[in-house]
Amino acid sequence: MQTYLNTRSKHVLRMVALTTSLLLSSVAFAGEVTLKSADGTVDLKGELVEFKDDNYVIRTALGELAISSSRVRCEGASCPTFDTVATDVHFYGSDTVGLGVMPLLLTGYAASLNAEISVTNTQNKDEILANLIAENGFGDEIGSFLVTSTSSGDAFKGLMDDDAAIGMASRRIKPAEARALRDAGKGNMVSIDQEHVLAVDSLVVIVNPENGIETVSIDDLKGIFSGAITNWSQLGGADLPIQVVTRKEGSGTLAVFQKRVFGKDVPANPEGAIIENDNNVVAAFVNENPGAIGYVGYAFQRGAKPLNLVNECGITSTPDPFSAKTEEYALQRRLYLYNTENPAPKITEFISYATSDAADGVIAKAGFIDLGIASREQALDSPRAAYLLNAEVDAFEGNVIREMLAEMTKYDRLSTTFRFALGSSRLDERGMMDMERLANYLADKPKGTRVEMVGFTDNVGSFEANRKLSLGRAQQVIKTLQKVGGDRVAHIEFEASGFGEISPTGCNNSEAGRGANRRVEVWLAKN
Repeated sequence: MQTYLNTRSKHVLRMVALTTSLLLSSVAFAGEVTLKSADGTVDLKGELVEFKDDNYVIRTALGELAISSSRVRCEGASCPTFDTVATDVHFYGSDTVGLGVMPLLLTGYAASLNAEISVTNTQNKDEILANLIAENGFGDEIGSFLVTSTSSGDAFKGLMDDDAAIGMASRRIKPAEARALRDAGKGNMVSIDQEHVLAVDSLVVIVNPENGIETVSIDDLKGIFSGAITNWSQLGGADLPIQVVTRKEGSGTLAVFQKRVFGKDVPANPEGAIIENDNNVVAAFVNENPGAIGYVGYAFQRGAKPLNLVNECGITSTPDPFSAKTEEYALQRRLYLYNTENPAPKITEFISYATSDAADGVIAKAGFIDLGIASREQALDSPRAAYLLNAEVDAFEGNVIREMLAEMTKYDRLSTTFRFALGSSRLDERGMMDMERLANYLADKPKGTRVEMVGFTDNVGSFEANRKLSLGRAQQVIKTLQKVGGDRVAHIEFEASGFGEISPTGCNNSEAGRGANRRVEVWLAKN
């Protein structure tokens, strides 16, 4: 008797015959194999009986088990071997995106097309192939999609070498990478047609669940990951050696962490540091080792304990979805998809789905933070209000703070937050996408709904000049939204205000911090 676990499709053999995407070149039976899932939930050994209907059938002490090839990778000399010959769309790059988001995102894309999807692990580590058939499997082939998960740096190498149709990255493309691709005729990689924000993510600093530490500062992280702090007792915790877990070179996760914590002066790893290749392994190690500390994407905490972070100017942030959506968490990043100039229709169609409202639920289900709009009450007992009330300012600035506190309690804040380049009213690369989403969100609100656009700046320049600039940016956002939204937002009553440099969300001693502070928030009047 066979027990079937998570069998998804009955059409894989038909798809193999119809396409050259995946060819089963040989199957060796009567040998021991190991079936492993990427997240560590499946690790089984047994004798391979057959590979049938997208399932590995193995004989174990429990009897014969059939396990979907979409869940596991086969290891061992007796595994069937697959030759990947050609695919319609090849995704290449970040394992955070490839392993964490793409399997469910492809499934959601198939559902949006009313298509049957078959997802198979190839023999290459961290690589899956998905085939889509229209009309729930009874129609024509839609296409084949191969996802190879390695590192963000490989995304841009793949685009350069024409090995990838879509690059997956957990960091933004570097100027040198963009110039090289431009010079190779691949187009403007930071244009709205080639650079796409898929989701936002918090790099969560995690420790063992038994660790008594709740909060850590950026300076503490510098000490820990440079080897200057080696015992938890130095931070007020137990007398326990610290075991650092970090990432391999080329990882986008490593690049974001090092840039935010160390800036340009990145030290060597501390003696004895563990270097792991993916988020799941890092979380598993931290959960099993009492003194361990590591960092993972928001979706990969897996029961480890997340720490609150205190930045260099004393602002505490919590790794929750709202803070990630507003991009005000201290270890924040965006997840990207990139394509070269003049992409094929299948590429454009997939990216249009992946960056639309329709994909938000799928991204959230994968454990990541989608770009959908959330709201939060602005209470006087909130950390933000407490920071403002305790600010050391002169009487004039104190009056502005009191004005803001009185105003904010009348409104809930939406997670949509528009940011700007230095001294500019030009929105950053996420801004226009958020404009469209905000217009759709407000379209369903009743007539007469009041929305206040509230501008803020960094502290470069005079206080009054900054307040004037912040008001101008808020007014510009209203004009742009009314132009983008048209009739969808004609029933909304808009107001603009500017509070300049008060209420920073980042430290003004770095460009990253100043960039976080140059923003327009969206406040929605309470009912």
